[in-house]
Amino acid sequence: MTPTGANVAIWMIAALAAAGVLIRPFKWPEAVWAVIGGVLLLGFGLLPLADGVRAVAKGLDVYLFLVGMMLLSETARREGLFEWVAAFAVNHANRSPRRLFLLIYGVGVIVTAFLSNDAAAVVLTPAVFAAAKTAKADPLPYLFICAFIANAASFVLPISNPANLVLYGDHVPPLGPWLASFALPSLLSILATYGVLRWSQRAALAGGCDGEVDQPRLSAGAWTALLGLILTAAALLIVSALGLRLGAPTCVMGVLTGAVVLIRKRASPLPVLKGVSWAVLPLVAGLFVMVEALSRSGLTTALAGWLRAGVSLSADGAAAVSGGSLAVVSNLMNNLPAGLIASAVISQAHAPKTVIDALLIGVDLGPNLSITGSLATILWLTAIRREGEEVSFLTFLKVGALVMPPAMILAIGARLLV
Repeated sequence: MTPTGANVAIWMIAALAAAGVLIRPFKWPEAVWAVIGGVLLLGFGLLPLADGVRAVAKGLDVYLFLVGMMLLSETARREGLFEWVAAFAVNHANRSPRRLFLLIYGVGVIVTAFLSNDAAAVVLTPAVFAAAKTAKADPLPYLFICAFIANAASFVLPISNPANLVLYGDHVPPLGPWLASFALPSLLSILATYGVLRWSQRAALAGGCDGEVDQPRLSAGAWTALLGLILTAAALLIVSALGLRLGAPTCVMGVLTGAVVLIRKRASPLPVLKGVSWAVLPLVAGLFVMVEALSRSGLTTALAGWLRAGVSLSADGAAAVSGGSLAVVSNLMNNLPAGLIASAVISQAHAPKTVIDALLIGVDLGPNLSITGSLATILWLTAIRREGEEVSFLTFLKVGALVMPPAMILAIGARLLV
């Protein structure tokens, strides 16, 4: 096969695998299609096995981060922490679905900013579902909060989204310069997302809901889980400030928290392990393999050339176009591989900071358009399916098409002005 033919084959396999992740033919899990894509690339010799193994290994930090967060979430769920949070939110909503919506949105901002968007999807979603159930309210508007705020607030801090670390690599800006660049864009993104999402759900939020439910007592295990979440947030801030990777500390905190709870109760770890959504790990691994193959096909070199040409004409124009383009592409192939490709393009093109920042906003906020745009949204989808809810690609797209564009325009526009 000629190099051109090999490249075409790589693009076709990657496109079909991405379509499988988006559409889920036969209702097979997203991970199945990502793994099939990676296996086909290796099986046809389009990517050497050694390079495939290295591509999978590149995701180690992401795997560790996800495992830690999922262990924390499952431990907290089993110990009743989410039911306590749910009752607290309902009791402070004063029988108002609109107030409950605002309370949950505020909590979502805090969880995303300090524990990452993946944590908002994994940790917050079960609590929100429990709150809606307790209030006898339609859960979908509140569940949408978990999905949309997970991306809208994901560039408040460097730790708010693993994609931030993927895009910047070993050159993540210190906290001061980060806030100088992203404080205003983040604020506008959060406010715009709230306003449009709240408006889109106005019919479902009409009327009243139940209130004044019994506030359960926190068990020793629930207190331990809560302390584990707080300490994890503190640890992530510290390691981020030191420029260290987030995966290992998160995994250690998840394992330690779960172990302390289980040892105190003298319980088996099997129920907790069974409750973790392990399928997300092969999904991420398959995406890393496809990105490696796409990079070898010359895609990043071509994109770097186009970016350099755009910057030579207008840096701000190139920033706006590239950020918007990456936002759309993130929905076609998931923002994690899109961020990996963008990182390689940035390195080759020696892009200015305004362009890099616009790309970061695009890779973080753009996935609010579709249900498979980000890993956080896929984790959210897994969490709501576990609760018996289902949101189709089209249902999410109808809301995302309203919510994402205004927030994206305001955030990128603000970044170009600061």
